[in-house]
Amino acid sequence: MVDASNTELDHFVRGQGPGLLLAHGAGSDIRDSFGPLIEPLAEEHTVVAPDFPGSGNTPRARTPLTADGLADALVRGADRAGLSSFAVLGFSTGSPVAVRIATRYPDRVRALVLSAGFAYPNPQLRLAVRIWRELGRSADQRTLASYLAMMVFGRSWLDERSDGEVEELVAEIAENLPPGMDDHLDLLERVDVRADLAEITAPTLVISAAEDKLISAANARELLTGITGSQGVELPCGHAIAAESPAEWATAITSFLR
Repeated sequence: MVDASNTELDHFVRGQGPGLLLAHGAGSDIRDSFGPLIEPLAEEHTVVAPDFPGSGNTPRARTPLTADGLADALVRGADRAGLSSFAVLGFSTGSPVAVRIATRYPDRVRALVLSAGFAYPNPQLRLAVRIWRELGRSADQRTLASYLAMMVFGRSWLDERSDGEVEELVAEIAENLPPGMDDHLDLLERVDVRADLAEITAPTLVISAAEDKLISAANARELLTGITGSQGVELPCGHAIAAESPAEWATAITSFLR
């Protein structure tokens, strides 16, 4: 399948120090996936933050996305930032993309951090994405936003929100759904990097979320079992780590990369 990732990804660069390349999640963009993490990470790293096709200011792809096409496009962003080597931080669907970067560029990837990630969409994730895509094709974006709020935020975090705060959250999600959302989800349903895990030589940290309703504990176990010598950390939150546990997430990442 041909990928349209010859188009350069819109990106920004923050900070100084060892390179850190970010790969965001499906139906998201770089600020939504990482938001409050970017500045803390930039205190110790040169952070390269690209938006996938159809997110941020990157035009939507004309052909189906592939993990390899995105991997190469992200690395071109690191090239433009002058980085000969870098760590890769993948979130959600950005994690299998990060795995492909580590597999395709083993001499350049010095570390790998996979957050709320997976190697292959298991039945629970596939069912969740099937509903997501069906709702996305309807005109009722508010129902889709309500579904996403329920799925991506942890129960404990949601239970602490007032009715008004939940309504504001749903409205914000509905207003910020990226044009390339279904393209990202199409890739999510097809991606499979299970065979690549044994080839990864970079030190790897697998970060899971205890209340994640999209990515199950089985997904994290598959990554930990498949990647030799990988370490695991569990955070007390749902899938939306940047919103619920940004400080804990930043600490886990920076401590590992040091």
